[in-house]
Amino acid sequence: MALTACAAGEAAAPGAASDGPVTGGTLTYLEHQAYTTLYPPAAGFYPNGALVNNLTARLLHQDPETLELEPWIATALPEVNDDATEYTFDIRTDVTYSDGTPLTAENVVANLDLFGLGDQDRALIVSEAVNNYERGEVVDDDTVRFHFRAPAPGFAQAVSTINSGLLADATLERDSEGFGPGNAADIIGAGPFTVESEEVGTSIRLAAREDYAWAPPSAENQGRPYVDAVDIVIAPEDSVRIGSLASGQAHIARQVEPQHEEQVTSAGLSLHAAQTNGVNNGLSFRFDHPLLQDIDVRRALIAGIDREEVVSSIFSDAYPLATSSLSSSALGYSEQEDAYAYDPDLAEQLLDDAGWVVGADGIRVRDGQRLHLVVNEALPQPRSRDVITLVAQQLREIGVELELFQGDQAAQTAASTDIDQIQIYHSMVGRADFDVIKSQFSIDNRNTLLNEGADGQPIDAELEALLQQVASEPDTEARAAASAAVQAHLTEQAYVLPFFEEPQVYGVQPQVHGFETESVGRPTLSGVWLEG
Repeated sequence: MALTACAAGEAAAPGAASDGPVTGGTLTYLEHQAYTTLYPPAAGFYPNGALVNNLTARLLHQDPETLELEPWIATALPEVNDDATEYTFDIRTDVTYSDGTPLTAENVVANLDLFGLGDQDRALIVSEAVNNYERGEVVDDDTVRFHFRAPAPGFAQAVSTINSGLLADATLERDSEGFGPGNAADIIGAGPFTVESEEVGTSIRLAAREDYAWAPPSAENQGRPYVDAVDIVIAPEDSVRIGSLASGQAHIARQVEPQHEEQVTSAGLSLHAAQTNGVNNGLSFRFDHPLLQDIDVRRALIAGIDREEVVSSIFSDAYPLATSSLSSSALGYSEQEDAYAYDPDLAEQLLDDAGWVVGADGIRVRDGQRLHLVVNEALPQPRSRDVITLVAQQLREIGVELELFQGDQAAQTAASTDIDQIQIYHSMVGRADFDVIKSQFSIDNRNTLLNEGADGQPIDAELEALLQQVASEPDTEARAAASAAVQAHLTEQAYVLPFFEEPQVYGVQPQVHGFETESVGRPTLSGVWLEG
């Protein structure tokens, strides 16, 4: 879809007043990157999640402000047994998918069985949001029960996330490729929008579902979306995306980089910075690599990086300096701020004591090997290349050579699990539950530290045991204590260096009303309306 100068002005219903929601019009939404999959458990990438969030409904809904759960497709919060190994939900019987098929108890169980167990033959992964899953059970026509082989205290929150977006039976039969680009119109959900058309890698049009009538109780709009359609246009170039927004060719743009915030606000637009409530943007040091096995080398890297310079020179006030591996708004947060102090003299002393000698070109050498490390470019994260460039300059001052791994998203993903290619991993993950820290570091999930040995067992067994406690302790206080212990362990072992609490920053035109995001910053578009 080509952007035109009049698109924003034509979008709203003529004569619309600002004293209440107006139905009609087409919302133009600019996205930084194209989606890669609409299979809910693999949809964490923000362009994926933005679609899944608006195409599907979930059993529960999480309030983005309070983080409290409320019913959605379920009629009430679940009944949970004492050790959190059984969850029983009553479900609505008036919900249909956009292909006209009913959302039934059997269908809900089929969804969660797939998400909780995966399907290796179809290359469909297990959801990182669902732990210890055993099986689902249809109790009766409007009751389902889920069984777990060990306590799963995060399951209620898990079924509120986009990773548990409910799909029609026909969609559940697809393989991994069938959820990929070019198939969006065939992904059938029970959410407020459907996919009307798709131009692969270029644009997607969402259409309002006229019969949608089962929004979460807290939603201001209880019926069909106010807008008739949403045009999601892929605009990877910052200058094009922000320029188009500022000039009125679009209504909303995701990923307004810090250096463009003033351009947006000076054009009379507002910024919406939504916190992602999870593991902070930062570096994971893959401690099993020969160059990083010495804890003093890892401590030297942390002491040699000036985080405050990184954040203050590259970002804005919307990006608070991290004080732990978790965001201060995340469940289970435990302050670790003093662990990340910038101290280049200490860094040099640690490297000297570890036998790393400064060579003729300023890079340290030991036993004929240069202290040369490679870090990925986190393409979904804001200004990753700029961050790594500055960090590389800082580390060079203490004799460490840091190389940025080059390549597109496919190349970055392929190299991400190879410790010989990537020794330091730049990333973050958002989820408003204690389990988010397990999602990032466990060998069962993203495993950003590459803590899994050749035998399939964790190299740092203590870390993995603590992560499993976070996911399996039925008592909330015990989960919080386990999360704090994980953060302390990451600090004590110098495994991570968090930079900032990452938001999702949107630019929004003044005629756009009702724009909200879910609990980790993905757009919720059913309540958006356009003023004429």
